[in-house]
Amino acid sequence: MLNLSKPQEFIKPEANCLASYVLEMLTAIDVEQLQPSFAHLPADPYLEGGYRFRRLSHFKIDGDRLIQQPHRRLFQSRQYNPLLGDVVREYAELEDELIQQEVFQRLVWEFYQFCQLCSPYKEIGVHQIRTVASAQKMGNPAPEGIHRDGVDLVGIFSVDRHNIRGGETHLYQNKQDKQPVFSKVLHPGEFLVFKDDQYFHYTSPVKAIGYGQGTRDVFVLTCPGLFPPDEVSEESRL
Repeated sequence: MLNLSKPQEFIKPEANCLASYVLEMLTAIDVEQLQPSFAHLPADPYLEGGYRFRRLSHFKIDGDRLIQQPHRRLFQSRQYNPLLGDVVREYAELEDELIQQEVFQRLVWEFYQFCQLCSPYKEIGVHQIRTVASAQKMGNPAPEGIHRDGVDLVGIFSVDRHNIRGGETHLYQNKQDKQPVFSKVLHPGEFLVFKDDQYFHYTSPVKAIGYGQGTRDVFVLTCPGLFPPDEVSEESRL
């Protein structure tokens, strides 16, 4: 259980929900404090190629407290994930040292302000993801293609881009659209938030520059989390 410091700094103006997507530069979050933890991510065992590394934790907001939830697995139906749909996945929790950092807590709180507007849920899933590329092999941040996640709200926060090109994030109103309504490389500190039922999303592959390894580090936050049917509980609602 953690006390969130100065949450009033992140209160959003009164609104019913997002009229569109929101792109912010979170200057209050020092990404350099978050970057070292990405070096310790385990490989994603559900993807071939060894280019993705990942952790996952879930949190609940109670007043000014950030409460880490018991370990949960990840599940999406084939309707949302044609590559790994109907597969119950399990990832290691985020490291305690990261969770204790004020900058991490600020990020979760910032996302929660949007959740209050757009979702009846208090529980948030936080995916910590590194995508790796080399001169011989590209890294694919979205191997499932243009998709939805099956949640109320999605946030993508860029922590680092090292020695790569590509990795452009797109939003589409329809999966069949040839042109996205939003297209941008998210640079460190930029936070994109959008309603999952309003936009399909995708991020293009990353390529290493030169002969060294390249990395793309992001947090993906969802409200609510994505649980197997037997783990869904009304306790995560307001």
